[in-house]
Amino acid sequence: MPRFHVPLPLSAGLRLGLPPGAARHVQVRRLQPGDDITLFNGEGGEWTARIERMGRSEVEVQVLAFDAVEREAARAVHLAVGLMATERMDWLIEKATELGAASLTPLLMARSSLRLSGERADKKRAHWQAVAVAASEQCGRNRVLAVQPAIALTAFLADVQPADAQRLVLSLEAGAASLRAVTAAGVGDAATLLLSGPEGGLSPSEEAAARAAGFVAVSLGARVLRAETAPLAALALLTA
Repeated sequence: MPRFHVPLPLSAGLRLGLPPGAARHVQVRRLQPGDDITLFNGEGGEWTARIERMGRSEVEVQVLAFDAVEREAARAVHLAVGLMATERMDWLIEKATELGAASLTPLLMARSSLRLSGERADKKRAHWQAVAVAASEQCGRNRVLAVQPAIALTAFLADVQPADAQRLVLSLEAGAASLRAVTAAGVGDAATLLLSGPEGGLSPSEEAAARAAGFVAVSLGARVLRAETAPLAALALLTA
């Protein structure tokens, strides 16, 4: 059944017009009055709804039944990732949503190839959030990865959020612990914050600052993964 994100309060029996984005997608998919669709608002669970009326650009639906189904990972994993080339960030956010990440904070680091501030940063964040919404619609998640405002690494480390999460930083240093071993040693289902660098990784001073802020250096093995691949490989291990 086609799924659509509707960031509105939903209840059985409610009749409502879909927001412009969802309405446009209904039109593009050539759905018709009488067709059933699935709605979710990011607050948990999903709703069956029936298309009642379609205009040139508007779609009206009747909300029917609620299903409390959840498809979230047992462990909430929050990513903090160095800003990288736009197409790589898009791909990373899409796949991180599919793999179950709870949030993603873009970080401005010494080796970041993408620099953002002001209105451009706001537009990028809105774009990335839309990427996460579309990925949730496709993969069946009823909660949407939250894209946080881009922030400098120094500011992020000064006020690490979520404050009570286990802190891990992906490292290429020889002394870094195996992430697989750390996971097997009993992280449990505690929330985890995973810090990863941009193209070229964290600089030595950035990694030292992360360790000083309580991050444990972990490794994915002998191979060097691309900046957009490494956090996803770690995410897959942490949410397995």
